[in-house]
Amino acid sequence: MKLEHIYKEAAKENMPTLLLLHGTGGNEKDLLPLADMIAPDASVLGVRGNVLENGMPRFFRRLSEGVFDEEDLIYRTNELNEFLDEASKKYKFDRQNIIAIGYSNGANIAASLLYHHASSLRGAALFHAMVPRRGVDIPNLEDLSIFVGAGKADPLIPAEETKELINHLRDAGAHVTEHWGEGGHQLTRDEVIDAKSWFEEKIIK
Repeated sequence: MKLEHIYKEAAKENMPTLLLLHGTGGNEKDLLPLADMIAPDASVLGVRGNVLENGMPRFFRRLSEGVFDEEDLIYRTNELNEFLDEASKKYKFDRQNIIAIGYSNGANIAASLLYHHASSLRGAALFHAMVPRRGVDIPNLEDLSIFVGAGKADPLIPAEETKELINHLRDAGAHVTEHWGEGGHQLTRDEVIDAKSWFEEKIIK
């Protein structure tokens, strides 16, 4: 398979597979502690982005800070979706029961999956994500449950950008749970705790 990754089988049957998608400069193991906090009994598929920016792994190219290379974004989104098809067959997990957990660049590619492939994910926790594309018809996301974590003082993502993303997802039918922290772009314990509550109430209810 094309993408560097790690896989850990669930400790309990019928648990979702957590698709872990790191931020810029991370790797397939970066979000393992996050998975352990949110859903320790779930399967885990950690993936490394295969685009390099100054030697740092990313999931797609950007033209400048906050400006995505849309052509590459679409290509890499399709590539990731196909990888999930292949991985589900190789590791024998339910393709229809994948929950993405993404941070920053990883959250952006997860959002792009939702914008382009309606059945790619059963749900997602998007930590500090941006709007992946504008002016496109988003598939029907009815009944998908999505958690969005954001910082009110995030220097990279204005609050209005996060609100726009949330509105796009809700307009497509998704059920969105919001967490707004007082901090910046870094992950906080409070938002992870809220994501755990979301997972337990909305995903494994």
